[in-house]
Amino acid sequence: MNRPRLVGINHVALEVPDIERALAFYGRLFDIKGVERETGSAFVDMGDQFIALFEPGSGDDRHFGLVVDDKEAARRALTAAEVDILPGHRLDFRDPFGNRVQVVQYDQIQFTKADRVLEGMGLALGKTEQAIAELRGNGLA
Repeated sequence: MNRPRLVGINHVALEVPDIERALAFYGRLFDIKGVERETGSAFVDMGDQFIALFEPGSGDDRHFGLVVDDKEAARRALTAAEVDILPGHRLDFRDPFGNRVQVVQYDQIQFTKADRVLEGMGLALGKTEQAIAELRGNGLA
């Protein structure tokens, strides 16, 4: 069985009791260019990556998003290792230490590695039209 290759970290999600207070705190420390808001959450733009802020009870919790070359290979590896995949439309699981991990596929998201970095990693990966449109929409392509 081929295991998926790790490509990078797409995002980190933090649980905060007050979205506005958290944004004010991080805004005092860093030059934040963009924030997308949803009920009970905010997504702080970092180019092709982001920090997600969630209020307790919003349906999400602390986690990080790993980027892989092949999400279905990741699903097969998790199943073969008898790791429980969390319910929902995403590919999330908890490691043996209780950490929640979300797996996303490189070609389907805006997260991007430089061509020479991908080449150095031995990877030849492209992007879907939807991911390219997301990059364009954010002024990154």
